[in-house]
Amino acid sequence: MRDLIFTLAVLVAAAVQPLSAQLASSAPSATPPDAGVSGPVYSNVTYGVAGGETLLLDIFEPVNESAKPRPAVVLVHGGGWIDFDKSTMLPLARFLALAGFVAVPVNYRLFHDDATRWPAQLDDVQHAVRWLRANSAKYNVDPDHIGAYGHSAGAQIATLLGMMETGDNSDAALAKYSSRVQAVVDASGPTDFTVHTHDDATEFLTRFLGADFATHPEVWHEASPVFHAAKSDAPILIIHGTRDDMVPISQAEELNDALTKAGATVQFLRLDSDHMFHEPVAHRKLALETQAFFGRYLASAP
Repeated sequence: MRDLIFTLAVLVAAAVQPLSAQLASSAPSATPPDAGVSGPVYSNVTYGVAGGETLLLDIFEPVNESAKPRPAVVLVHGGGWIDFDKSTMLPLARFLALAGFVAVPVNYRLFHDDATRWPAQLDDVQHAVRWLRANSAKYNVDPDHIGAYGHSAGAQIATLLGMMETGDNSDAALAKYSSRVQAVVDASGPTDFTVHTHDDATEFLTRFLGADFATHPEVWHEASPVFHAAKSDAPILIIHGTRDDMVPISQAEELNDALTKAGATVQFLRLDSDHMFHEPVAHRKLALETQAFFGRYLASAP
């Protein structure tokens, strides 16, 4: 059963939230604050081009203007690395912007062939973090206080942002900017790809990672956050549902144990909920704990 559950996580996990289709736009634009928006919103801003694909992000600014640079949070969507986009992160982006953060939902290349296999997804999101630092003055962002939130497949990517430095340093314009973030929230994320025996999971992960486990276990380790646990990792909040039937909570427990053993700063919140935190009480708890965590570890947060 555990293997079947992990297979489902790999193939279909996603962070679909209510209101996800709102604020979509075909071109970069700024909208004035209103009752449903925290502050100026810049939609579909280009942060790079990879493999012929234009990479886009949104920027939600706080409603309160400040002369002091604001902390930022990059939001990484789920979808099993094969589906969905940044629109699923818009409700949380609004919430964080209302709390004083510059919230930045990002798109990344979805896996569909050898040209978009791992680590293309991590490369893209690392590029987004570096782009944000390079453009920090334009959006009044504190480049030393950037966090990352991810759900499901997005949580695997977000967690690695707090553990690893830039993998693809081919963009000379961004060479001096780090892609490491200062705090991470991992919601329902897979953390150890080596825990598998189900044929479907093995086949997908072999294609996604570009190597089979028996021949190249180091590739699977490199993509698994649990193998990067170190005291130097960014503070991380792990949030996982005790009834998650897509990514078993044992994945979260393994990461928490590894980080604790390494002496890293980690918090582990178990919620009586499922993979999507569908219950209003769980959904609210997720949002409030995320806000509080970033407020604590992104030191310039209000």
